[in-house]
Amino acid sequence: MVNDELRKKTQETANRLFGKGIKMDPPYLTWKEFDRDLANDLSLFITGNLYSRTVLGLPERQMAACAMLAALRATDELKLHVNAALNVGCDPRKIAEIFFQLATYAGMPAVNEALHVFRDVLKERGEWPIK
Repeated sequence: MVNDELRKKTQETANRLFGKGIKMDPPYLTWKEFDRDLANDLSLFITGNLYSRTVLGLPERQMAACAMLAALRATDELKLHVNAALNVGCDPRKIAEIFFQLATYAGMPAVNEALHVFRDVLKERGEWPIK
């Protein structure tokens, strides 16, 4: 049985991350199509427990997520997390810098894909070009 406090924390964190900006379906909706109970468990763990920890703030977690997703070339998930990073106050210039840093570790194709995703999100949010 999940307590109400964890559900509330999960919803609050999800709203901060994904409540504004671009419009796209979160992966949670796909998970639910296959297994509603497991989708809820994953959401409570990822958003309610992991993302709500205080060792790293949401901006730091989102910068790390963006770097990892870009290195993996997981562009759909990257789009979601770039938007979330902007929602929690990450500096767009720093996000771009993180993507350039990938050159050493993941190669220029990963940099190029990440920058394309990032530009598309910024355009959709009406925040392109970066100021």
